[in-house]
Amino acid sequence: MARLRIDLPPVFQFRTELPVRIDDINYGGHLGNDAVLSLLHEARVQMLRVHGWSELDVDGVGMIMSDASIMYKSEAFQGDVLTIEVAVADIAGSGFELIYRVTNKSSGKEVARAKTGLVFFNYVMRKVVPVPDQFRKQFESRGS
Repeated sequence: MARLRIDLPPVFQFRTELPVRIDDINYGGHLGNDAVLSLLHEARVQMLRVHGWSELDVDGVGMIMSDASIMYKSEAFQGDVLTIEVAVADIAGSGFELIYRVTNKSSGKEVARAKTGLVFFNYVMRKVVPVPDQFRKQFESRGS
């Protein structure tokens, strides 16, 4: 079976710290795989908020996640604080990718790498739309 590979970019444009909550723990006693995606979602929302945007309003249009890939590298436990770094990559006609690196703040150990594909979507017209100019300018100017 071919293994998933997610290459990290040289620069991450956003960083946040999130605690592992008791609700994030699975029956194995560690961070659940579903909870990782939820933590990535929170990091994405925070990144957008810094720019005055939300998932429903980036210069008048929303976005929808089209795909997600996660590589699990090590365990995390309730009470751990995770550093989540986010980079915008591969901006195309109607979408882009976000690449994430999740590390344990205290140990520095990598917990996960992930990539999500997102497309811009007009919820009124119910269709995919081009990347907003302001979004493109914000992140292409940073070398993404």
